[in-house]
Amino acid sequence: TKKFGKDRNGNQRFRCLDCKKTFQQEREKPLGEMTLAIDKAISVLRCLVEGCSIRSTSRLTGVHKNTIFGLLETVGEKCMRLSNEMIQGIRVSEVQADEVWGFCRMKQRTANKLGLENDSMVGDAWCFVAFERHTKLVLAWHLGRRTVADTEIFTEKLNQATAGNFEIYTDGFSAYKDAISLSLGTRVDFAQIIKIYGKPEGEDHRYSPPQVTEIKKNAVLGQPDLEKAGTSHVERQNLTIRMSNRRMTRLTNAFSKKHANLNYSYAIHFFFYNFIRVHSSLRVTPAMESKITDKVWTWEDLLSV
Repeated sequence: TKKFGKDRNGNQRFRCLDCKKTFQQEREKPLGEMTLAIDKAISVLRCLVEGCSIRSTSRLTGVHKNTIFGLLETVGEKCMRLSNEMIQGIRVSEVQADEVWGFCRMKQRTANKLGLENDSMVGDAWCFVAFERHTKLVLAWHLGRRTVADTEIFTEKLNQATAGNFEIYTDGFSAYKDAISLSLGTRVDFAQIIKIYGKPEGEDHRYSPPQVTEIKKNAVLGQPDLEKAGTSHVERQNLTIRMSNRRMTRLTNAFSKKHANLNYSYAIHFFFYNFIRVHSSLRVTPAMESKITDKVWTWEDLLSV
């Protein structure tokens, strides 16, 4: 063969000296059928995980918003697959679980007024998060409603992600009792932390958090250490989610209009947090601290898998 010009995209073409046919050498396609350049894709992903919206990312990178939505889906599915494959049977000692609230298209009150209360893709969108206190690893997460069924799906994911005996602490959500008992059985020591809030004082209290007047710690399964039982670390993780994911920023118009896109954004955020971003207190990534990997992943590593 010999070189035979380039196509309209600047890719080298070749010509066979025997049969005179021309062809282009096959290239790897880490983004599937997308023709977006890898460096552009990485720039888009870096903006998204640092709290930029779709339109601001489009203005910063020069990539059309429809292309960004396509990239969100492609990389989100890859992040979910890799996380499920790599985070399995992890030895843990102390797990905290919590739920962070969000919504799609409209808030639940509006959805109920429009007769959409049974549509799971509209209204409240709760993300269950299981967090290992010492390694800072997000073990499992699930996006759904705050119901018994979704809680059981979440605890089943946590069961697959963990191994051995450990302590687990949650808030006072009643569905956790049966779900953790069924999914994790006797290999956990389980306690619930119930916070009792006082009535807000003053007139301007709409955006102010209520004050906690009392905290109760109840042992549910096994023999949990009630002195160290708490959910403060996973609640701090909820702040990281809201600061790093524009869709979860409160009191803005940047909420998700599509449930699937919110799911993909969560997948990218948690993979970035576990494998790519170096934790400031650990000096390594949570995945390295958990002995899942021996290196800090890069966006190139993610896209090439």
